[in-house]
Amino acid sequence: MWATSVLVVLGAYLLGAIPFGYLIYRARSGRDIRAEGSGNIGATNVMRRAGPAAGIATLLLDAAKGYVAVWLAARLTGGAPWVIAAAAVAALLGHTFPVYLRFRGGKGVATALGVFAALAPRSILLALVVFAITLAAFRYVSLGSIVASASFPVLALLLDSPQRPVVLGAFACAALIIVKHSSNIRRLLAGTENRLRLRRT
Repeated sequence: MWATSVLVVLGAYLLGAIPFGYLIYRARSGRDIRAEGSGNIGATNVMRRAGPAAGIATLLLDAAKGYVAVWLAARLTGGAPWVIAAAAVAALLGHTFPVYLRFRGGKGVATALGVFAALAPRSILLALVVFAITLAAFRYVSLGSIVASASFPVLALLLDSPQRPVVLGAFACAALIIVKHSSNIRRLLAGTENRLRLRRT
């Protein structure tokens, strides 16, 4: 059982580490997304540099790998809560510190979306509402991501009543996302963070 659990968590990390944004941008431009724009491999930077289609593809694939990592952990271990929680954190760590890119990854928001959807599907819907409201009010993608991520574990406790390991895993994922947004938080406080700009036709 322990060997299976270790392999499942390791597999979750390796799955989470697949750098879809890097691969999509490399295929389209031949360049390294980490040297462009914000240097992030996530959907927002890909969208800004390569357009909406590339950004949406990155978002969906990054979310899918998070969801699949947690789903597989549940299926392969009979729903063992500690393994599910560990796989959730491992998948997010894989995206933020991918072994394939010498541990230079993204901030984990899209991958966390998939992870959170697998952990507590009802709560993720409300977290997305929180994101949308925050984004509409302030037009900062980073702020919306931070607030929605921080709200998810609390919403999960109130709505889904998951087992304690899953709750702890959700809090750990939210904390990791907030830490990875530390530079955004500094810019938000300084008033220099980039706002979302919608193109007018």
